[in-house]
Amino acid sequence: MKEKVLVGMSGGVDSTITTLMLKEQGYEVEGLYMKLHSKPGYHEIHQARAQKAADKIGVKLHVLDLQEKFKKNVYQPFIDIYAEGKTPNPCALCNRTMKFGEMISFADEIGAQYLATGHYIKTDGEYFYQAEDDTKDQSYFLFYVKKEMLPRLKFPLGELHKKDIKAQAASIEGLESFSSQAESSEICFVETTYTDVLKKHVQVDQVGEVLDKEGNIVGEHKGYMHYTIGKRKGFTVKGAHDPHFVLSIDPKKNQITVGKKEDLECNYVELDNLNMFNENTEFNTTVKLRYRTRAVKCHVVIKENKAFVTLQEGVFGVAVGQAAVFYDGDKLIGGGWICKS
Repeated sequence: MKEKVLVGMSGGVDSTITTLMLKEQGYEVEGLYMKLHSKPGYHEIHQARAQKAADKIGVKLHVLDLQEKFKKNVYQPFIDIYAEGKTPNPCALCNRTMKFGEMISFADEIGAQYLATGHYIKTDGEYFYQAEDDTKDQSYFLFYVKKEMLPRLKFPLGELHKKDIKAQAASIEGLESFSSQAESSEICFVETTYTDVLKKHVQVDQVGEVLDKEGNIVGEHKGYMHYTIGKRKGFTVKGAHDPHFVLSIDPKKNQITVGKKEDLECNYVELDNLNMFNENTEFNTTVKLRYRTRAVKCHVVIKENKAFVTLQEGVFGVAVGQAAVFYDGDKLIGGGWICKS
């Protein structure tokens, strides 16, 4: 009897080739298209693409409407975290609660032993590892997936490169169009800018004060939610000749504090809500404090589900609310959410 695997099918080239590869490997494959956000016109296009791929490959496609759960677990926290003057990471939350939360529950319903997606990442059932294609590696966004799920996960694209995936799709009759589709946006429910999303729910445009490090009023900004740590545009600083960067945000007073680039340097962070894949409580490793940044060496002490991280070199633009992810070489060993820097 064939082992069954449920594949998350988004209508994109990555999940389509993932489905095809698993079918060719001899698994009993079923697909799942998840309706998450409510962006107008989005699902009509992408669900049709997923169905086209499923029909071509010869697998059954299920459709789950998870918009209410997505709103509660991902969308609303995104708004709330920005309103608190922090910088959210909705993709990591979505991966834990929706893609590898709701999806694994549905896999159980249909009797699927495994769950697969088109993410560029590797796993041995115990740890995640960075993908072979380091330009597409998505391990940073999967650090928050529950450890007990790893033995059931499959990522066929982890050993491959994006260009090869596109070339494979282009060579298959009926799937050629998938190779030339535009890449999906980093945050699926953001069409233009994140502030356009926020404006639907909260008052974003509200003029406030710009302070220097000493607390003096030196300028004006257009509303604190327009800014993240490290931003250098969109506010005024009277008499400034050098670039100024956002150092901190005070949502209660609608104030931002700015300074020179060197003032952004951070050598220590604290993390909460940890998700670790081993039991170590004190160790040396490397950490990424943002996606698309270089991992830096650090010393970590863990106490009561908090991590105290001393960086061996300064990092610029560290933002509360973002994920900090630990790596031992290409092995992901855990991470948490920056609560202090």
